[in-house]
Amino acid sequence: MKLGLEELVGRSDILRSSIGMPSRDWPVSASRVARAQINEFDPLEDRRWDDFVDHHPHSSVFHRKEWLHALKWAYDYEPAAISTCPPGSPLTNVLVFCRVRSRWTGNRLVSLPFSDHCEPLTSSLDETEILIDDLRSRADGRIWKYLEMRPLSSCPAAERLLTEFSPYVFHNLDLRPSESELFRRLHKDCVQRKIRRAERESLLYEQGISETLLNRFYRLVQITRRRQGLPPQPLAWFRALVASFGDRMKIRVASKNGMAVAGLLTLCHRKTMTYKYACSDARYHHLGGNALLLWHAICEAKADGFEEIDLGRSDTDDSGLIAYKEHWGAARSALIYFRYPALASRRMPERAKSAVKRIASIAPNRALRMAGNLLYRHIG
Repeated sequence: MKLGLEELVGRSDILRSSIGMPSRDWPVSASRVARAQINEFDPLEDRRWDDFVDHHPHSSVFHRKEWLHALKWAYDYEPAAISTCPPGSPLTNVLVFCRVRSRWTGNRLVSLPFSDHCEPLTSSLDETEILIDDLRSRADGRIWKYLEMRPLSSCPAAERLLTEFSPYVFHNLDLRPSESELFRRLHKDCVQRKIRRAERESLLYEQGISETLLNRFYRLVQITRRRQGLPPQPLAWFRALVASFGDRMKIRVASKNGMAVAGLLTLCHRKTMTYKYACSDARYHHLGGNALLLWHAICEAKADGFEEIDLGRSDTDDSGLIAYKEHWGAARSALIYFRYPALASRRMPERAKSAVKRIASIAPNRALRMAGNLLYRHIG
């Protein structure tokens, strides 16, 4: 009997088999990696970091120094990494995390905050297990409330040493087919028709990282988060991304008669473009601005030699977002987060969620911005 996504929540064993969990080839070494020494270092200061991340086959944009810099600048998180490799020697295995300190939500070790996923960058099961075990031992003390990990692919070491606590759905879009084939695979009514409508409406398309474009994008972020019943992320966070990523980041905005109607923010790493933030004014959804921006991103990514677009995670019960991504021809897989020690899910109860949405719907913009500036550093 087939189960719906709603029934799969809390049954991650079924979720893995029904949605599919990306897998890695995990060689098991003939002998255990030496446990004698785990070395911690600051990835923002270590000269080895950029080269290691650039060449590791399972690294993502969330491992990049630019992302870690932005987390530190905007939220005062403390990036750190552990490895069995001695200081000064080439890196072959790393687990990166942030120390998140909060009197409200508790001190914790997160790999990584505000990141859809973050793989342990290792080459064997033994290495992964040793690094996770070391980090887990830190969460046994009084300082840290828990450890959280967000591997993208199947991680047997995390499955054995940690507790699954939150399943999501992940989507990525393969860009290797021709542009015409990619367009042919788009849902005719939900995507192709909207792209053509946007072209008929002569929507203005702009991209870059200027302060003007950022401010227009952020106005749409505020509109979108209010519609979702949430405060907006701090403007300082987006400014930190611009300052850190530079030309590895793009803000795209579609406008009608001088009014921004849709926005998209993407980040780049190796052969992957990451679709990180999208926003829009619902009054103009009929113009097709969202579809126009993502299609431009796809065409530009393909022209620049990228091989895939990371469309990020979706809640398992967000059927609308899941359908939207699959209308673009994206492939679905399971994304499972882990914690130690085992704790209840951090997802907000429905009654509390409804109350927050009601407040957000009537609160002044300034109050919502202040709430975002105050709250986000405590929830990463």
